[in-house]
Amino acid sequence: MVGCAGVALSPGGVLLGGNIMNQGEMAERIEVARQTVREQTELLHREFGRACSSLKADGTRVTPVDLAISENIQQAMAAAFPDDLFFSEESTQIQGPVPVTSRFAWVLDPVDGTNNYAMGVPFCAISLALLEHGLPVYGVVYDLARRVLMHGGPAYGLWNGDLAARVRPEPPHSLSLIGSHSSADPAFAQQGERILAHFKIRELGSATLHLAYVAAGLLDGVVEDNVRIWDIAAACALCLGGGAEVHFLNGDQFPLRQFDLNMTRIRYIAGNAAVCARLKTLIEG
Repeated sequence: MVGCAGVALSPGGVLLGGNIMNQGEMAERIEVARQTVREQTELLHREFGRACSSLKADGTRVTPVDLAISENIQQAMAAAFPDDLFFSEESTQIQGPVPVTSRFAWVLDPVDGTNNYAMGVPFCAISLALLEHGLPVYGVVYDLARRVLMHGGPAYGLWNGDLAARVRPEPPHSLSLIGSHSSADPAFAQQGERILAHFKIRELGSATLHLAYVAAGLLDGVVEDNVRIWDIAAACALCLGGGAEVHFLNGDQFPLRQFDLNMTRIRYIAGNAAVCARLKTLIEG
């Protein structure tokens, strides 16, 4: 079906680009989003490898920088767009699922790759997505490792810093680079072995960057079995802007109907059409 925000979601769970309406309202939100993320980069760099960390109840790591960036961006968005909903991985005030009832909503991962960030490994990112009617229409991702702001969406193209970017067009081959994280679930062990036997694997420690790098042509594809919506919402918009496909393997994730910090883990593959077809074949065995 085609969402009214202009992003097509096929019955098979594939995100494809479309045409975005309401350009004036979108343009204002895009500019504020880019500027607000840029304003957090000084803090991100200043505390890189220095911030103390602790474990949350779900076993994931958090630092004061995660919390500060989350609060700073939420305050900025609330001031600029008080009618928009705002969701963050670090939304401590959220208890249970929250319905997505507004036309516009923001989904933030203030530091994707917090383990890397706390230990001084540079593959981490700020990830802010704009949804319209639950569909990803624009993404802003700050890549700390390259000091680059990536942004774009299905009606805007993709920008990797100041350069326009696209998904790699080549068909899959033995030297294709596939982003993935080793799954702790033994059910996916054979799947991982099959993919490793055919491609070069890159494990960056940031699901946001895996998918954003596919959008910008830095990786050929990605396969993930253990991510949440805040990890990939902004990068999904980048993929739509860069001509990549995103195939969800355990149910459609968009349009987002509710935000739940305890949501089921997401499985997906992404890349150009040929790469996605090959990855799907390998996954299915």
